[in-house]
Amino acid sequence: MQSEKYQLISHALCPYVQRSIILLEEKGIVYSRKDIDLAHKPAWFMQHSATGKVPLLIVDGKNSVFESAVICEYLDEVTAGSMLPNDHLEKAQHRSWIDFGSGILANIASLYNARDKIAFEKTHRQIQSKFHQLEEQLSPGPYFSGENFQLIDAVYAPIFRYFDVIDDFLFLDTFNTLDKCQRWRKALGQRQSVRHAVSIDYPVNLKHFLMKRESYLSIALQ
Repeated sequence: MQSEKYQLISHALCPYVQRSIILLEEKGIVYSRKDIDLAHKPAWFMQHSATGKVPLLIVDGKNSVFESAVICEYLDEVTAGSMLPNDHLEKAQHRSWIDFGSGILANIASLYNARDKIAFEKTHRQIQSKFHQLEEQLSPGPYFSGENFQLIDAVYAPIFRYFDVIDDFLFLDTFNTLDKCQRWRKALGQRQSVRHAVSIDYPVNLKHFLMKRESYLSIALQ
């Protein structure tokens, strides 16, 4: 292992990795990234990771921090400034909606694994319903709480990125009536840290991943 201060162990497609990278980029933290094959996890990775999942942050070449929410809050706390609100109640509300975003990611996994059209459309309606709930929480923009980009924005950027790829092949009109969500999605997509969170070949790699699922979506993408 290398000896830099922060090394992020990651996977090229993981949305939880993306939120960690966005925070690192936003705060100007010097770090290195090492992608691994989750189907063939290196022995050294398993020694560092209690869960066997990415992201994993290795600090000073020896200390491990796992789970993206913990990694993000740790990095936020040990560096200048904060990407969480100062007000205690607002901070708690952001954490609640961050957890809500993780629930949407679980729905997206169900969406791309749905075996038939009925299951796919049912899951898509569930996702749309959650974005309708989010629409009621959003500020006029451009970000979740206004003009300042915060940790919660880093969490939702990878969620919207799924639809950026899927909509190129199968338009789902997920945000058709959600003006604030559409504005938020556009603003996040233009953010430099968000663009840098994935490689240039991310759309192609994600499409290949989705096509291998043997699901309703994988057939639609062919």
